[in-house]
Amino acid sequence: MTPAARVQSAIELLDLVIAAARDAGAAADTLIASYFKTRRYAGSKDRRAVRELVYQAIRRAGERPVSGRAAMLGLAQDRPELRDLFDGSAHGPAPLTADEPVAPASPLPLWLAPRLGHVDAAALLERAPLDLRVNRFKTNREQVLTELPGAQPTRLAPEGVRLAEPIIVEQHPLWLNGSIEVQDEGSQLIAIACRVQPGETVVDLCAGAGGKTLALAAEMGGEGKLIASDADRARLSRLPPRAMRAGAANIETRLLDPGRELEALGDLVGVADAVLIDAPCSGTGTWRRNPEARWRLTPERLARLTGLQARLLELGARLVRPRGRLIYAVCSLLDEEGADQAARFLEAQPDWCPVRPFADAGTGRGAGVLLSPGADGTDGFFVARLERPC
Repeated sequence: MTPAARVQSAIELLDLVIAAARDAGAAADTLIASYFKTRRYAGSKDRRAVRELVYQAIRRAGERPVSGRAAMLGLAQDRPELRDLFDGSAHGPAPLTADEPVAPASPLPLWLAPRLGHVDAAALLERAPLDLRVNRFKTNREQVLTELPGAQPTRLAPEGVRLAEPIIVEQHPLWLNGSIEVQDEGSQLIAIACRVQPGETVVDLCAGAGGKTLALAAEMGGEGKLIASDADRARLSRLPPRAMRAGAANIETRLLDPGRELEALGDLVGVADAVLIDAPCSGTGTWRRNPEARWRLTPERLARLTGLQARLLELGARLVRPRGRLIYAVCSLLDEEGADQAARFLEAQPDWCPVRPFADAGTGRGAGVLLSPGADGTDGFFVARLERPC
């Protein structure tokens, strides 16, 4: 592919990403992979170059651009050499015309910028590292570090490893034998905040595909009752094979019917030693990994999410036994989803008290702690540990 053809491919991909962001479609990495499956003529260097252009343009524009061409012209303001490639050559972009729309540079959507003044906005757009969690059922961190040249232990998570260079994890022998899982250091810390013990009854209320469930199983040493529940059948179905590979035998999955969760969880009311609510959220804390998510979030979607989060907090609290623990977490840096949610819960439930979830990580934020890319080097999370009675 010529340089101009690479730019045109990036424009076409950006159009797909913009449409998907508007219509709640596939993620950018999925769209890129699908795009190149039908374009076998593109070599590995071409694919890397186009992907880099796409993500540079996405990271630059906090607001959703009107088109892929506008997004690429915005990037060309920072990289003037790109403007010369809008020359109308074969397979390249059409020549520039007067008064074309150009995507402005902004790290954050304008409507969200005032609400994120407490975080380092630039850090939200840096490349995220690749972190692994060592599965103590199978091995230990020291052994894994010897098998991954250049890898370093994570600063905060005791079972974490940070890779110096990306690898195809799913093809590595350590992954194939269940010794490692891909998991950001912040996610690992959330499992640690639950303070689970062998023999306890623990509920992962919004388990998804089970990344934190597997971490909890390891913390419990495979002993006790660990229930992983979720309303997403497809995601939850990925957990049993993962658990088998990891050697975690004490996990039970339960599919939930939204609004009727207690039909599946009724036997756990007032029984659980710990309940983890890793609630659905805006994902503002994961923008390093999914920068196009900035284009998906709207005030209306945020309002729906905060309503769901409040309901899940009420549900989770009903499952916790006296002197038990409720851990609320969101991969969000917005107070509406984090500190404000915890505050509203505590106001309505005066017999619950906040307990700091980490001794040496995060920044205090209301009744919980905020982990952030800029301050902690992790994805962004709000985490609160609530206990009763006070």
